[in-house]
Amino acid sequence: MIFRQLFDSVSSTYTYLLASREGGEALIIDPVIEKVGGYLKLMEELGIKLVKAVDTHCHADHITGLGKLRDTTHCVTVMGKNTSVDVVSMRVDEGDSIDIENISLGVLYTPGHTDDSYCFFLPDRIFTGDTLLIRGTGRTDFQNGDARAAYRSLFDKVLKLPGETFVYPGHDYNGNTTSTIAEERAFNPRLQVNSADQYAEIMDNLNLPNPKMMDEAVPANLSIGYQPDDPVISDCTLSVEQAKQRAEDQDTLFVDLREDSERQKEGIIKNSLHAPYPSLQDVIKPGGLLNAMAKQTGKSLLLYCAYGERSALALKALKEAGIENACHLGGGMDAWKKHGGKVAKP
Repeated sequence: MIFRQLFDSVSSTYTYLLASREGGEALIIDPVIEKVGGYLKLMEELGIKLVKAVDTHCHADHITGLGKLRDTTHCVTVMGKNTSVDVVSMRVDEGDSIDIENISLGVLYTPGHTDDSYCFFLPDRIFTGDTLLIRGTGRTDFQNGDARAAYRSLFDKVLKLPGETFVYPGHDYNGNTTSTIAEERAFNPRLQVNSADQYAEIMDNLNLPNPKMMDEAVPANLSIGYQPDDPVISDCTLSVEQAKQRAEDQDTLFVDLREDSERQKEGIIKNSLHAPYPSLQDVIKPGGLLNAMAKQTGKSLLLYCAYGERSALALKALKEAGIENACHLGGGMDAWKKHGGKVAKP
């Protein structure tokens, strides 16, 4: 496995790049916007393709690189289900997984530092964001933080992992790079408590100043969505009611861009063709399935995904490929279900 731990000295943020092999798919965790050029250069040197960019939570100390990476590489942006970030391609919950070629990250919901904090893990390591730091833990005094929730996340979930599990945090301010669950159980001073009340007593009396970039970073990180006023997107975005009418139209083909796990969990719009977003370029090029169906059958294509971001980006790609008779479902499957659209099993 290709694994890189990258550091931003301004915000003391760790970013993690993973890929299963040279020439394979890659994902990145907690990217920093100022470092995106360096990430892209490194991935080019390693010969890997970014397919997913993941944030552990909405950050207050730096601006995320998710939006810039999405716009540059057309990768899928991923965050936890409980985030308030405006548009994220894929939202995951505890028990789900974040999958790329030969790598599958497990998901833990670990609120406390913020109410949208998640940890992601492999069999031998966990990426803890700000939930668990090396000899410390994430503060709980802003962004709907909750010290008692943090205690439960730590002691009921993270610290239950095997002791030899490597801990890779979202930040470090003392030059540490990694630890283990056993080390943190034994030596982390904030974990030497016997109850949530004792932990809350520590966390509620830290009296720390707000992060320097908090007023800038949080609003920026809550709005990483595509530009809705882009005419290529806005002119070809359908409401759920318009899409329902198309569902009765034999001349419209619904195209589901989500992954198998999303389809199994949330269901599909009946009679949809499945074309996963990461394989989009293959199916829209000359000779590709969607290209052929659109140009040879004369059918219109109606793209949809989970929340409307992947389908909007895919719509632009189709237009650039010369496929004009395409539109997408605004709000995706989430909007479809909320407005009473019928759901079928895949």
